[in-house]
Amino acid sequence: MKKTIELKPGIVGFAEDKDQARIIRLNTILPALERGENIVIDFRHVKYATQSFIHALLGETLYKYGEDLLDRVEFKNCTPQLQSVIELVVDYSLGGFPTESEVVKQ
Repeated sequence: MKKTIELKPGIVGFAEDKDQARIIRLNTILPALERGENIVIDFRHVKYATQSFIHALLGETLYKYGEDLLDRVEFKNCTPQLQSVIELVVDYSLGGFPTESEVVKQ
């Protein structure tokens, strides 16, 4: 079963209220995942979100479920800008940034 969460933006399609993101994570995302449901996060009405909003929305779930979370969450109707912010938060939350020495080796 899939749980769809349709995000509501603030002014002019901008999601920035990290307290609201935290409430969504605690009241909707985490309980659905604990019930074994997959999640669809629909960004249809959101044009852009701050990094802190996305981190508040996903950070704890990424820490708790790790990379396996990505098999259980679908990000729907993302603008390219939103996709970039989501990828950034996922990368640093999962420890995906290489160190300077790792970059040099590549």
